[in-house]
Amino acid sequence: MTKRRQYKSEFWERVALEAVNSQKTVAELVSRFDLYPTMIHQWNKALLDGASDSFKRVRVVAEVDAAEVKESYVKIGELTVE
Repeated sequence: MTKRRQYKSEFWERVALEAVNSQKTVAELVSRFDLYPTMIHQWNKALLDGASDSFKRVRVVAEVDAAEVKESYVKIGELTVE
């Protein structure tokens, strides 16, 4: 019984980026990297889903920072009035 091959995250990121950026077909990438087509599709999907999640996180952080700034201005205004 053979073991499953383990791939490092750097490798699958490189393959997924190659699938997104290149003009090559999945069949060409399969033969180049010696992988199954479903793996390339899954890694590509994971990369694209992760990218959208990271943009959502950036937007949430920006909204939180804006709320904190507004709260700080309110406190500064109250202290100035006193």
